[in-house]
Amino acid sequence: MIKIVDYGMGNLRSVQKAFEKLGVEAGICSRPEQIERADKLVLPGVGAFRDAIAHLKQQELAQPVLQHIEADRPFLGICLGLQLLFDVSEEDGNWEGLGVTPGKVVRFEDRPGLKIPHMGWNSLERVGPHPLLEGIPDDAHFYFVHSYFVVPTDDSVVAARTEHGERFVSVISRGNLFATQFHPEKSQRVGLKLLQNFAEL
Repeated sequence: MIKIVDYGMGNLRSVQKAFEKLGVEAGICSRPEQIERADKLVLPGVGAFRDAIAHLKQQELAQPVLQHIEADRPFLGICLGLQLLFDVSEEDGNWEGLGVTPGKVVRFEDRPGLKIPHMGWNSLERVGPHPLLEGIPDDAHFYFVHSYFVVPTDDSVVAARTEHGERFVSVISRGNLFATQFHPEKSQRVGLKLLQNFAEL
């Protein structure tokens, strides 16, 4: 069964409703033992990085999330759930992340005419085929809302990039770990297709 991690920072119900629309059962979990029993895990997230990592650790959810990933069971990070996978975030200081993916989280550089946060619909530049994006047109647009983006140390994890003043990483993958900077649950038909691909892994 798919479990959606509740650590006090996610748009949980909208993610759950998206799976429900697909006829896929997805439960919300907030206890370590529930994560340990999950076949597939979704880590959503909105808000500040420092608060998110603090909540995960205070609720003793960080370790079971890491164990799920280390066991190479299907995992999907969404928005802040992508950023938390990295070593460190520069959002309002320097904050240690889960350290699953080497690299850091940085802010878009202020420049004339560039809107921050990056909010609205944008497309992907894919780096080869990707199981989550199977059946989705190359010109598909997804919904973004963020001021920070990830910079992996190892480009081999990069599955797609997006342009907003500069090219930034918008999808990563490694084994059964996948994570997106955009919100598939807010991305209408193409977002539902991505979630369906995840459910069918």
